[in-house]
Amino acid sequence: MRNIVSAISGGLFGLGLLISGMTDTAKVQGWLDLFGQWDPTLAFVLGGAILPMLLAWRVAARRKVSATGEAFPALPGPLIDGRLLTGSVLFGAGWALAGFCPGPAIASLTWGGLGGLVFVIAMVGGMVLSTVVGKRRLAAA
Repeated sequence: MRNIVSAISGGLFGLGLLISGMTDTAKVQGWLDLFGQWDPTLAFVLGGAILPMLLAWRVAARRKVSATGEAFPALPGPLIDGRLLTGSVLFGAGWALAGFCPGPAIASLTWGGLGGLVFVIAMVGGMVLSTVVGKRRLAAA
């Protein structure tokens, strides 16, 4: 059941990204171009995502189990460390340079385009490299 709910949720997310234009790298880069041809579209997409999630988190906080009957995972602590800061900087730099973040990059694979494919391959490579480096750092400590 969880896989079905995940597939439907992912499909809806991808459809929303396509409809909102967030798979168009020019839209995302236009949001970041504050002193050029600024495009505020992303602000509306972000607001359209944040508002329903505020409601969803409030409803979820009152429940003992999820809609699929599984326990909710524990909330992460508010730890801000070097890994979080480094990851945030790399994410932001990649997003600004390429105009993609993981969700829209994967959604962009549906309409083709070599740029999206190259980005997804590089993103997956970065994830694998990060995991390998992280394991080596833990082993060395």
